Amino acid sequence: MAELIESVEQQQTVKETSPEVRRSRSGFWFGLIILLVIAVVSGAGYYFLSQLRDKQEGLGGEVKGAVSQQISDYQAQLAAIQSQLAAVQTDVGNKEAHFTNSVTEFSKLQNEKLDSTRKDLSDEIQKLQRQLGKTRGDWLLADAEYLLSVANQRLLLMGDVNTTKEALEAADQRLRESGDAAAYKVREQLAKDIAAISKVNAADVVGIYSTLQMLESQIDSLTLLLPYAGKDEVIKPVAPEVKKEPKDLMGQLETMVTIRHVQQHVNEILTPEQAQFIREQLRVKLEIIKIALVQQNDVLYQASLADTNKWLLGNFAKEKEADRFIASLEKLADVRIRTQFPDISLSLKLLRDITKLRIETDKGLSNPAKSTPVVDEAAQQ
Repeated sequence: MAELIESVEQQQTVKETSPEVRRSRSGFWFGLIILLVIAVVSGAGYYFLSQLRDKQEGLGGEVKGAVSQQISDYQAQLAAIQSQLAAVQTDVGNKEAHFTNSVTEFSKLQNEKLDSTRKDLSDEIQKLQRQLGKTRGDWLLADAEYLLSVANQRLLLMGDVNTTKEALEAADQRLRESGDAAAYKVREQLAKDIAAISKVNAADVVGIYSTLQMLESQIDSLTLLLPYAGKDEVIKPVAPEVKKEPKDLMGQLETMVTIRHVQQHVNEILTPEQAQFIREQLRVKLEIIKIALVQQNDVLYQASLADTNKWLLGNFAKEKEADRFIASLEKLADVRIRTQFPDISLSLKLLRDITKLRIETDKGLSNPAKSTPVVDEAAQQ
């Protein structure tokens, strides 16, 4: 009971004091809430501001790293470009040096060619001046040298003795007309050469060759020893008369058929190809004789003539044409085409050394007591 009474009293006291207490408490809680809100907003703002700063710092670091990387890449590219530029400059320098060397060498070569051309031109001009300044005697000596050269060539290459002798005599005539005292020794040697060449009995190569050509043209007219098929037949038209006398028939038969007696038995009849081969072989043998004649091979020449004669006797009939053919071959076999020619080159060598002979002649004329008396040219003619 007592407790109940106390609670009622307390409630009554509370009821009496509640309006004031409520007012004070509501203001407190309101202010507290406002402070809490402000604290929450401040914390949230601080949190977001710190997050924003962190993001800005991270973004700034990434941008700075990317920029640093790009700057490093640019620096590497710049270094590579500088290296390539240095290589290009080096290459350009090498090419420029090579070009300079090439131009220098080309200029040097052209200068050498120009100097050589100038020298050759100067030599030609001097030679022309010497030619223009030559006297009649100099021209006669040059003509004699040419004739001696022709004589040596004709004798050694062609064996033409007659032309060689005429060339030697013409050269001696030129030397006599020149009036040069130094040509005396050359003329003395020329007299020996002319005497030596006059003793040579050379074969007539042109005449022998012409004979062989003539014999070759007569091959088709020779008669083969054996008969052969395919001979040309002359068929005369038959007159319309039916009957003819037997004598007329025999006469016509004799004109169409030739009866030839042979000394050996006929074992076979040649074909046209075999007959043509026999004639062609004879032509080939004559060609071999021509080659030996031109080469002056006396052994081959005689052997070919003997072989041709043997082929002719074994394959062709002994008739007038064949006898003349064989006689011509025997006549050619008596000729010796190879002749030992004398050496006539000494006179040409002496004439080419005419300057040395002139010096020796001048020395001899300056010392007449020690020199050999000069023979009068008129007495040598």
